[in-house]
Amino acid sequence: MLESLSKIWDYVSSILNANIIDSEESERIEISLFDIIKLIIALVVVVFLTRLLKRFLKNNILSRFGIDESNREALATLISYFIAALSFIISLRVTGFQLEGLAVIAGGLSIGIGIGLQNIVSSFVSGLTLLFERTVKVGDFVEFDGLSGYVKSVSLRSTIIRTREGGDVVVPNSHLVENKVLNWSYDTFVARIDIPVGVAYSSDPVLVTEVLFNSAYMEPSVISNPPTQVLFRGFGDSSLDFELRVWVNRIDKEPVIRSSLNFIIEYNLRQQGIEIPFPQRDLWLRNPELLPGNREFLDVNQKEDNLVKTKIVPKPLALKDLLRRVTYFQNFTDLELRQLIEIGQRKRIREGAILFREGDSGDAFYIILSGGVKVYVEKINKHLTNLKSGDFFGELALMLGIPRTASVKALEDTILFMINNSSFRKLLQEHPDLSEVIIQELAKHQHELTERQKELRKLGLVDAQEDDRNPVKWVRKRLQKLFNLQ
Repeated sequence: MLESLSKIWDYVSSILNANIIDSEESERIEISLFDIIKLIIALVVVVFLTRLLKRFLKNNILSRFGIDESNREALATLISYFIAALSFIISLRVTGFQLEGLAVIAGGLSIGIGIGLQNIVSSFVSGLTLLFERTVKVGDFVEFDGLSGYVKSVSLRSTIIRTREGGDVVVPNSHLVENKVLNWSYDTFVARIDIPVGVAYSSDPVLVTEVLFNSAYMEPSVISNPPTQVLFRGFGDSSLDFELRVWVNRIDKEPVIRSSLNFIIEYNLRQQGIEIPFPQRDLWLRNPELLPGNREFLDVNQKEDNLVKTKIVPKPLALKDLLRRVTYFQNFTDLELRQLIEIGQRKRIREGAILFREGDSGDAFYIILSGGVKVYVEKINKHLTNLKSGDFFGELALMLGIPRTASVKALEDTILFMINNSSFRKLLQEHPDLSEVIIQELAKHQHELTERQKELRKLGLVDAQEDDRNPVKWVRKRLQKLFNLQ
């Protein structure tokens, strides 16, 4: 039995040690099957250890230096591949495999290797390009060739992209380098979403603008800078075509944010009684009552219409109507009110939060859209009044740059419409005629202006160049100075 096993072992050993390649050139080169097996084992060990090293570097070493995920991935990949190449060369020497043998094999198969590995080499070089240039990083949200998703990892040969649906797509690096790739998060995830909205021809464009602005700021993902825009795109076959342009903090969540905005827009339009039309053709009958049996049908429909009209739900008060309650804006046209609505922002304050205190700069004007606030003088602990939905405050402080004379605290969760200093300056600079309209309205309250002027003089906030005995002239000079008007 032992003799048989010994013969088998000798036979296997002779096969393994037999030279597969035997060169008779100046330097004799011999490569056996056993050498190739040792080479394969060394390669498997090096690959396994390289993956462990990369993971260890990324999660345990580089993370301690505060390096972000994408940089950790790139550094760990480069370091691990360098060490892997070095380790593989060392393992060849340790196992006794002759490097000259590799040169003979490569030389004999150079044509086949060149053709077969062309794409692999291209992807390899592209991988180095991605790792060094960092145009596509781990964590980026990219889109190309109808594919969109997050970059999960970048290796030397390929990049793995995790789609929104949870699938992993392996993309050769050459595809990312040679083709156009839309990287939504190259610098930041902030980007714009455009939402088309069509309304009936009977709709008030100013009210539609207001509703769209309100809808935008009801979505938490929408940011205020860059500002939201509402464009009147034109006159469609059956609708007035608008477009809501919002900037969001996470463009990769675009489908969810778009859906949420559509729900909000539809609800707010319905609350205001604004109809979303659909393509239709109307058939008009000149004398419908003459049709046989149609009189009874018309009478029934008329009764149903009357019943429907008795159940009309009152609409929420529109912002343009609230703006007209402000003395200085009550004679504004719809177009001028629309400009005010466009430059405004929506601000949320929680119950108990302080909006501002007395002495703070008067840099904004507010209208309460929902909720309520308390106005009080903190220094003497005196309660002045409570303001509710539809009330406004702070308009003179904004226009004249007057410090706050009282503090304001939210009595409940409150939503405010706010026009700040920079937005108001931009409006007056783009539409200088508005400043004269405001001045004429302020002129109707000369007594109040005189008192405000005296207060500012006591505080030393009236510049000698703008001071004037005529309060109207003083207001004109002050507006020109505060808002850089010509």
